[in-house]
Amino acid sequence: MYNPTYRDVHNKFKLNGFHLDRDDLCRVAYSFIKEGESFEKPVGDFLLDWFDDNDYIEMQTSGSTGIPKLIRVKKQAMVNSSLATGDFFDINPGDKVLNCLPVKYVAGKLMFVRSFILGLDMEFVAPSSKPLKNNDVVYDFSAMVPLQAQNSLNELHMIKKLIVGGAKINTSLEQQLLKLPTKSFETYGMTETVSHIAAKIVGEKSFKVLPNVTVEKDERNCLIIHAPNISDIPIVTNDLVELISETEFTFLGRLDNVINSGGIKFSPELIEEKLTKRIADRRFFIAGIPDPDLGEKLILAIEGEKYDLPDNLFNKLDKYEKPKEVVFIPQFKETGNGKIIRKDSLA
Repeated sequence: MYNPTYRDVHNKFKLNGFHLDRDDLCRVAYSFIKEGESFEKPVGDFLLDWFDDNDYIEMQTSGSTGIPKLIRVKKQAMVNSSLATGDFFDINPGDKVLNCLPVKYVAGKLMFVRSFILGLDMEFVAPSSKPLKNNDVVYDFSAMVPLQAQNSLNELHMIKKLIVGGAKINTSLEQQLLKLPTKSFETYGMTETVSHIAAKIVGEKSFKVLPNVTVEKDERNCLIIHAPNISDIPIVTNDLVELISETEFTFLGRLDNVINSGGIKFSPELIEEKLTKRIADRRFFIAGIPDPDLGEKLILAIEGEKYDLPDNLFNKLDKYEKPKEVVFIPQFKETGNGKIIRKDSLA
């Protein structure tokens, strides 16, 4: 049985067409730092950190739910996460993979770790909103954020299996992905869980956990993750879920985002889901702002210039779900990997 440690590099690993071992990767790292492109320098830093004498990597959380902070992640946990991903998505040595994610964040780092642990033939390109532009290579596997997937719909047939994470897939993108031959998955995870711990086929409602992971929920109805190969302690989240079993759950929204208006609690993500098809061409979110009578009142924030909204925009919403106000914001504030920061956008 293959039980690699973080000191190992699979003999089938390739980076941009070249077989590289541990020493080769360290030489590449120095080259990237000294004379690489701006997107290559963080790769050099990461590789040198990976092959140093420490058994951990310091990583920055994305900042979507609070102030970004540095956390220490065990290298072996990242190896174990990679092995679980390989099992779940049936990724095999020699598979051709595309890494188009910034290595500053956990998802980009994990694509590297998966590649040299699972023995993948990885092509690493500059992270951009259109990573498949001018591409003529067929890939077995890749990972993207929703914006990249949206901008690559005409080229995604060149990827056999695609995982999409970092932010929620909206209904419009979901419907477009379902028309493609690509097998697309939406993932659930965070820096603290060392990338994803669950995934679902696009179009399905519930997430299924990866190998060696179980879940439960606490008294707040928030997800608790047990992943002993990744974390020594249970990971308590602020994500509201409906629990189907200890290996399957439906994501409902974030506790941090819950709005209390007139004594009624609303999960903005559930209201947003009903509005997605009506506002397909703009980013938007539901939020609560202080109100002297209601405590908080529901508002709809739409990105971009003001325009005339359709009369039937709120037809699918229940009486109390209808926003009291619509605001237009030229550009939403977001984290480096594309998650909207709601409070900062409204400030």
